Amino acid sequence: MKVLMFGWEFPPHISGGLGTACYGLTRGLAYNDVEVALVVPKAYGDEDQSKIRIVNASDFAFDPSRSRFFQFANEVSYIEVNSRLVPYIGMDDYYNIVNQLESGVFEEYAEAGKRRYQFQGGYGANLMQEVQKYAVVAEEIAKSETFDVIHAHDWLTYRAGIAAREVSGKPLVVHIHATEYDRSGEKNRNDIVYNLEREGMMAADAVCAVSNLTRAIVIEKYGIPANKVFTLHNAVEPAQRHPGGDRPLGEKIVTFLGRVTFQKGPEYFVEVAKRVLEKDENVRFVLAGDGDMMPRVIDRVAELGIADRFHFTGFLRGKDIDKMFGMSDVYVMPSISEPFGISPLEAMQSGVPVIISKQSGVSEVLQYAIKVDFWDIDAMADAIYGILHYPALAKVFSEKGLEEANNLKWEDVAARLKKIYEKVVNR
Repeated sequence: MKVLMFGWEFPPHISGGLGTACYGLTRGLAYNDVEVALVVPKAYGDEDQSKIRIVNASDFAFDPSRSRFFQFANEVSYIEVNSRLVPYIGMDDYYNIVNQLESGVFEEYAEAGKRRYQFQGGYGANLMQEVQKYAVVAEEIAKSETFDVIHAHDWLTYRAGIAAREVSGKPLVVHIHATEYDRSGEKNRNDIVYNLEREGMMAADAVCAVSNLTRAIVIEKYGIPANKVFTLHNAVEPAQRHPGGDRPLGEKIVTFLGRVTFQKGPEYFVEVAKRVLEKDENVRFVLAGDGDMMPRVIDRVAELGIADRFHFTGFLRGKDIDKMFGMSDVYVMPSISEPFGISPLEAMQSGVPVIISKQSGVSEVLQYAIKVDFWDIDAMADAIYGILHYPALAKVFSEKGLEEANNLKWEDVAARLKKIYEKVVNR
């Protein structure tokens, strides 16, 4: 079976969990004898293509006069992002909606009436324009590729998937890794993103949600028929972690690693730190990440008088994450709404006991993690204190958690996805 897959990022050029999930899923599909051509807006040439083939959308010329998506792209409300964070997971004043006519924003070459759009990639200020151009280029890519099914990841690629479906007649599977309700909540919903999500899911032959929690949101909030929405939990790449790093003698370290956004609940982590430090002052709290809520979090840390026990590392990746986990005694993910959450699995692979919110998709597949409501800071503080002061408890969660995480394999997830592919192709 051959799949034409549309993504937005791929390791080593990633800004969040989407690229990590795409990497694991495509390798799992290769293990299950599924051939994947993964399209990204901008390929850098250093991506791992040992299991898949990367298609660079910036290489394809198109005829704007013949694309039904081009007119829509010329006049469009788009999202101007005044932040270097991943926009599909931001919050608060993260989106500024502005209207702008197309006015020479192409970085292109033109020849014989055709254009080639040089995508910037990533998540720049003209993100929505790139989303629309991606759909235009997807038509040309679909015409040049041979495939059985189309797979599109998150709202950034849904229009591209729809375009490929319309020119090829092949079935479309869309993957929802996070909804606008997860990112922004009920009251702050960004309708442009919401409408793109709903458009993609309504047009799809099947929708893959990363948890039962996300599946319920897709059905209830987007009105997608339940019989075409499938839960497909994430997994974690097999890893030989290489922890290291020195820690202060006699002190314990509690870590939050993730985007500092509303969705991830960093403010609850700060309040929990205050509670724990009232009982044990020999604990250090590390907030590893970056995001739009960082100024608010820093102010609250100072206000609570715990700045001498609180550390901000900024965004971490690769070996720096391993080093951080190697220094950690507890990992905490107090997410308000987490579609899945791969980072707890990575912490467990390093033998770190984890505390996660009940409002996370990953809680559906884990037994050896302490689960609390994100808002219950007293229960979370008690759980941290218990792990730090009862070695037998920490040992159980460390050893059993490691075993449990290593049993969550991408090839098993991909095997279930292959059955979904077969279902829509045979239909």
